[in-house]
Amino acid sequence: MIASTTVAQQVNYSGRLTIQTLEIGEQTTAIRSLDWDRERFDIEFGLRNGTTYNSFLIKGEKTALIDTSHRKFEQLYLEALTELIDLSQLDYLIISHTEPDHSGLVKEVLKRAPHVTVVGAKVAIQFLENMVHEPFQHQMVKSGDRLDLGNGHHLEFVFAPNLHWPDTIFTYDEKTRILYTCDAFGMHYCDDHTFDEEPDLLEDDFKYYYDCLMGPNARSVLAGLKRIEKLDIGMIATGHGPLLQHHLTEWVERYRSWSQEQTKTEKLVALFYSQDYGWSDQLIRSIALGIHKTEVAVELIDLSTSEPHEIREWVYQAAGIIIAMPPQSDAIAHTALSTILASVNRKQSIGLLESGGGEDEPIYPLRNKFQEIGLTEAFPPILVKEPPTATLEKICDEAGTDLGQWLTRERTIKQMKSMDSDLDRALGRLSGGLYMITAAKDNVTGAMLASWVTQASLEPLGIAIAVAKDRAIESLMQVGDHFILNVLEEGNYQKLMKHFLKRFAPGADRFEGVKTYQGNNGCPILGDALAYMECVVTTRMECSDHWIVYSTVQTGRVAKLDGLTAIHHRKVGNHY
Repeated sequence: MIASTTVAQQVNYSGRLTIQTLEIGEQTTAIRSLDWDRERFDIEFGLRNGTTYNSFLIKGEKTALIDTSHRKFEQLYLEALTELIDLSQLDYLIISHTEPDHSGLVKEVLKRAPHVTVVGAKVAIQFLENMVHEPFQHQMVKSGDRLDLGNGHHLEFVFAPNLHWPDTIFTYDEKTRILYTCDAFGMHYCDDHTFDEEPDLLEDDFKYYYDCLMGPNARSVLAGLKRIEKLDIGMIATGHGPLLQHHLTEWVERYRSWSQEQTKTEKLVALFYSQDYGWSDQLIRSIALGIHKTEVAVELIDLSTSEPHEIREWVYQAAGIIIAMPPQSDAIAHTALSTILASVNRKQSIGLLESGGGEDEPIYPLRNKFQEIGLTEAFPPILVKEPPTATLEKICDEAGTDLGQWLTRERTIKQMKSMDSDLDRALGRLSGGLYMITAAKDNVTGAMLASWVTQASLEPLGIAIAVAKDRAIESLMQVGDHFILNVLEEGNYQKLMKHFLKRFAPGADRFEGVKTYQGNNGCPILGDALAYMECVVTTRMECSDHWIVYSTVQTGRVAKLDGLTAIHHRKVGNHY
């Protein structure tokens, strides 16, 4: 194997960046972008040894590139790639998943090779269409689909959702016995060694990476491991860090044992859908997002491709079950529905939604059967009569959050009771004002009663608000989003407080019957508020079960100069 390294410093990015190219198999080359000095990955992921972004080129009778690199490597990566191949000869660009550190240069590759066929999961192609904003040739694949490059390079695809993005696929080359896994089995570790010759140096980073990225989806990890059991794997070519070859069995078994241990106690919701029918995959993922906010595990299962024994096993494990209705013409999906009905028990929760494909299986006869068995309905059936809007996606998100909160209610009570009583009472003496956060985006509105609010800076004027991860409004308070901080008035807040503390059905209008008028930023201002401030989210910091949302204040007004802010006095600190 022959390796070459290009060293350069790129403008606008701090730290040392290098490129390494290396033949790792017959007609197969790794292109590794080494980011030596990167200190953080995402907001919470502190790095100790930098990271790498790995891309791979396979040359058969036809040529395929698996993933690209981070945008910071644009010049270095494209120079290395064009030294290996004339891009006019590139036939396929395989997208393992669309996270920017792997697909950051897709648009640049397509500019130089507009004829190339982009290969990926259905949801990955949809994501790319929103990223590239130009038409491109594509081929959607799912588990078991194959692509013949010639010269013995028969590629088989394995759908591996949630490892760690919903659009992840693995690619297996039958000739070289290399499995390309993108994030799975990776680690943020940057050095000159391409392979795992010295496992002792890698163990801590391997575990740290698993805990941060794979552990939250431990059941999906186990499902992915099961899907690759039949493959004769000689090497795992990861998207980050060294490639795994010398201690392959040990690395895989660690993933298995860690995931088995983690899934012993966590709750699971199984979401069944038909990937290629209607908008079921889009809507089911919105529900999954809402569930994920409550720290409940999710598993997405395609009704049309899963075996009955697999579906039965997922149902046995699940505390909650969501079904997006399949088409009436899909005999395999109908068999799957029968399997689900025969496997559920009355302790489980159920949620049903239409897929909007035009020939959905009727939702209410199935609903009646689940009710006869005694399952708890997590939310009213979600009906889909037109292409999904932001409002419909918000309904799905809130439905998922409602289900997750129901499943974790006992855990929440247990956590409240676990706090030392003296500390509990001491924390309860921390008082705060009473405020109402109101937000609007893409015709979706939200509101939240808040007491964990404080001014955080003078220049610029900034405030900090603690928002629980499972609050519906959290998705409307991303960086760049606008909202109103309404200050409630002492002696004139009880009616508003009672209104907004009641439980709303998914998608319900929180402002029905409440006097409001529109702010300059498009968000609702409460007519009975003592004062208001228009704000824009600048940064967010993750703090266990809350987000600390820092926002700058753009304008504000007081309605009653002699009014006083309502104060919230607690007796205990284990809940609001």
